[in-house]
Amino acid sequence: MAGFPASRPRRLRRTAGLRSLVRETVLEPSKLVLPMFVSEGEGRREPIDGLPGIERTSVDELPADLDSAIEAGVGGVLVFGVPDHKDEAASAAYDPDGVVPRAVRAIKQHAAELPVITDVCLCSYTSHGHCGLVQDGEVANDISVEMIARAALTHAEAGADLVAPSDMMDGRVGAIRTALDQEGCENVGIVSYAAKYASAFYGPFREAADSTPSFGDRRSYQMDPANRREALRELEQDIDEAADAVIVKPALAYLDVIAAARERVDVPIAAYSTSGEYAMVMAAAERGWVDERQAALELLTGVRRAGADIVITYWADRVSRWL
Repeated sequence: MAGFPASRPRRLRRTAGLRSLVRETVLEPSKLVLPMFVSEGEGRREPIDGLPGIERTSVDELPADLDSAIEAGVGGVLVFGVPDHKDEAASAAYDPDGVVPRAVRAIKQHAAELPVITDVCLCSYTSHGHCGLVQDGEVANDISVEMIARAALTHAEAGADLVAPSDMMDGRVGAIRTALDQEGCENVGIVSYAAKYASAFYGPFREAADSTPSFGDRRSYQMDPANRREALRELEQDIDEAADAVIVKPALAYLDVIAAARERVDVPIAAYSTSGEYAMVMAAAERGWVDERQAALELLTGVRRAGADIVITYWADRVSRWL
C-alpha cells in the first residue's frame, strides 16, 4: 500500500518464540519471595479466609511447605510470627524462644541455603495491635525502636539472613544496624520497608497475622497514599542508616513510586504485592471474571517492569511453577 510504513512492530510479535526473544521484562522464580505465617503449637494448619491457598502453620509443619517452595524455585521466604501471647510490651516479639526464632532455626536446619527474611514489627505481639508501644494514647517512636531492634537481634541470632523492619518508626534501621553489629551479627542484612503506605489493601493480611489495631489506625506512622516525594526521602534516609535493600508496599497502586525509586537509588528494591491485591484477583477468578494465572503473571510482571528487583507475593510458589 502506497505510503504504508516499512516498520512493522508486529513482525516481532508473530510467534511465541519471537515474543520471548525480544521480551524486555522477565519474571523469574529466583526474584520471588513467599510470605509464610507461622503460629504456635504443633500440627496446626489453619486456612486464611481472605487468602485462598495460604495457611498459618505451626513450626513442625514448615518442612512440607518449604519443600514445595524450594521445588518451585522461589528465591526466598519472608517469615511472619503469629504468637499466642500478646501484651502491651510486645514481649513475645523479642523472646529468643519465640515463634519466629524457632521457625528460623527450623527452616535453616531443613534448608540451609534458602534465604530467610523475617518481618520485624510489634503489631502481632501487642495487645492493642499497633506497630509500636503506646504511651499516653499514642504510638511512641523511640521506645518502640528499642524493642524493634531487640526483636531484630533475636531473629538474627536464630539464623535469619535478612531482617525486615515494617513498623515505619523513625530511626529504626540505624538502631537495628547498631544492635546487630554490636552483637556480632554484622553479616545479617536489613531489608527495610522504607515506603509502607497506610493502605486499604492490607485487610486479609491482618486476619492472617492477627494484627488489626484495637483502636485508631496506623496513619500517624504509615505513609499517606497521596505522597511520592516523601517516599523517596524515606528510602534515602533508610539507605543512609545502612539499609541493604528497601521495600515499597503495596505494589500495584504504587508502581510510580517503584519507578521513581529505581531512578533514585542503587540498592535492590523489593515490592510487596499485598494480600488485598492477591484477594482481588482470587475473588474475581473464583467468579470466572478473570483467569488467575494470566492475571497474576501480568500483575507481577508489571511490578517488575516498574523497576522492582524482587517481588514479595503470595503467588510465589505457584507462579514459579507456571514459569
